[in-house]
Amino acid sequence: MIWQTSRFQLDLSQPRVMGIVNVTPDSFSDGGRYDAATENLSAVLAYCEKLVHDGADLLDIGGESTRPGAWPVPLEQELARVLPVVRHAVTLGVPVSVDTYKPEVMRAVLDLGADIINDIWALRQPGALQAVAAHASCGVCLMHMHREPQTMQTTPMQGDVLPQVLSFLEQAARSLQALGVEKSRIVLDPGIGFGKTVEQNFALLARQRELLAAGYPLLAGWSRKSSLAAVCDDPATASPAGRMVPSVAAALLAVERGARIVRVHDVRETVQALKVWKAAS
Repeated sequence: MIWQTSRFQLDLSQPRVMGIVNVTPDSFSDGGRYDAATENLSAVLAYCEKLVHDGADLLDIGGESTRPGAWPVPLEQELARVLPVVRHAVTLGVPVSVDTYKPEVMRAVLDLGADIINDIWALRQPGALQAVAAHASCGVCLMHMHREPQTMQTTPMQGDVLPQVLSFLEQAARSLQALGVEKSRIVLDPGIGFGKTVEQNFALLARQRELLAAGYPLLAGWSRKSSLAAVCDDPATASPAGRMVPSVAAALLAVERGARIVRVHDVRETVQALKVWKAAS
């Protein structure tokens, strides 16, 4: 199984680790630590290099927090945060993904050589489908999100979420393919934590193999999510930074249930855990 991206044909016959690079002051996990629009730019560039050194197969750069309750960031501000990081990241020898839903940002980062657009809105914003379809070969990750960041957790989904998520993602992929985008460019993400209850998130993990029926590779994003803290019942996990162990466990379970890419903060630890898993497979 190959994921076609701008510069790389990524072999998904083995699971791949996507390292998260948040360049926002208000990320739920590491807000402000790597804010590229400040004097911390050199730190975020060094952090990209560290993640690659730690074993990241891909980097995912985001300039707008999508935590529950987060408000949109103005276009120019997102561009100021993201573009300097993308310019450096594309020199590091791994595929570069940009987490954005704005078509203007999509076009700008693709022009700089970014490989993948990772969109929490699954290209539902005006012009986003066309921005990706106009590119000759970029990869795209389509994620399921219920409602929007401001309201997704105040009124989460109801009922059995798996068929709802599967139907949504299949339709999003069809819409993109209808514009001429090859299937090999598309990856799907069930959107853990985006408008789902704790129970629904774990139902998606337990039954994740059913999502493979869509016929696309799956990306799983469990890293440091609050649902992990909810089931651990440990004060240490109250802070996102204290959720490394359950995050790695969730990543392994997701891979065992068919995920081909895991999006993580703790790259080194996840890579080590996957090596142990592979040795026993």
